[in-house]
Amino acid sequence: MSILKLPILYVGSENEKILYTLFDSGANLSCINPDFIAGIATPIPLGRVRRLATASEGHYMEIREVIRLDFYINNVLLSDEFLLVPNLSEEAIIGAATLQKWRIKLDFEHDQVIVDPKVAKLQLIKCHAFS
Repeated sequence: MSILKLPILYVGSENEKILYTLFDSGANLSCINPDFIAGIATPIPLGRVRRLATASEGHYMEIREVIRLDFYINNVLLSDEFLLVPNLSEEAIIGAATLQKWRIKLDFEHDQVIVDPKVAKLQLIKCHAFS
């Protein structure tokens, strides 16, 4: 498994901030370290606490909040929900679910993240169709 780590601009309802983001196809969900979101947006409590397995066998983390953020990759606007993971080793992680949702491709040979701007545009068109 290969990973990429790049600075990404995150935009919330209150402010914006650049976070060094790990693109990790081995992580299922996207996560963010709560220490880095102060002033960006207000976290939303989950209806039920989620227990996520860690790499250590039998060890779980309890996730109590999420945050919805827009983010830019190569000047393409995307958005998703990020679990707030206490003591996360990274500032932010974009996992497989987000990669698949936006059809993001990882080019490990050139250390690049590739987003087709047409995919984001199509998603916005679909959203407007339901408005």
